[in-house]
Amino acid sequence: MVTGKSCSRWLAPFMALLMIVSLSGCFDKEGDQRKAFIDFLQHTVMRSGERLPTLTADQKKQFGPFVSDYAILYGFAHQMDQAIDNGIRPVVDSVNHIRAPQDYMTQRDMLRQANGALGVLSQQVQNAKAQADNARNELRQPDDLKAVFDNAWQKVVADPAAAFEPVIPAAQTLTQQLVLVGDFIQQQGDKVGFANGGIQFPTSQQASQYNSLIGPLASQHQAFSQAWDSLNRVTQ
Repeated sequence: MVTGKSCSRWLAPFMALLMIVSLSGCFDKEGDQRKAFIDFLQHTVMRSGERLPTLTADQKKQFGPFVSDYAILYGFAHQMDQAIDNGIRPVVDSVNHIRAPQDYMTQRDMLRQANGALGVLSQQVQNAKAQADNARNELRQPDDLKAVFDNAWQKVVADPAAAFEPVIPAAQTLTQQLVLVGDFIQQQGDKVGFANGGIQFPTSQQASQYNSLIGPLASQHQAFSQAWDSLNRVTQ
């Protein structure tokens, strides 16, 4: 006959074994989640020419606690995409529409509005970078994940943030000058004429003022184009 006491002695090693198996299963699960996330960083996040995707329900399940690690990268990338799409790209489109002197007038309102928003845009990106930095500093990642995550961080956060920084002042300088040209032409009223892609003024003084306004545009446009191209290279 097996007494309750002897039964407890018999069950104790068995329960301990179950706990070991259970704990081992937890450790294996975390390892699988980490491996899945590392693979995702290497083969999806590090690919060029594509924006970061939102995670599917299945991916969230596969990555487990590392979903929050990805959220840091995705959050900054999403805000950077918005800054480019809503703040910088409209400037590029408007500048590209200026092909003749009268276009300075038709584009000036849009450029004036864009110029006013660029300062706020710069602050938004700086805040997004600071928020991402703080979140990253709180991470405690195993060495194998940290090495891959650091590479992804450089591509998704550090490089775009650095490339974005010179775009804003270059865009502000160019848009401000373009608005000045448009305003000047508008102020001349019907005293100016347009023919064969050029502009004609009734007096040499007006022509001289116009030339002084458009004089800096070539170098300003070059500076903005270079900054914009650099940003495109690191965000694609």
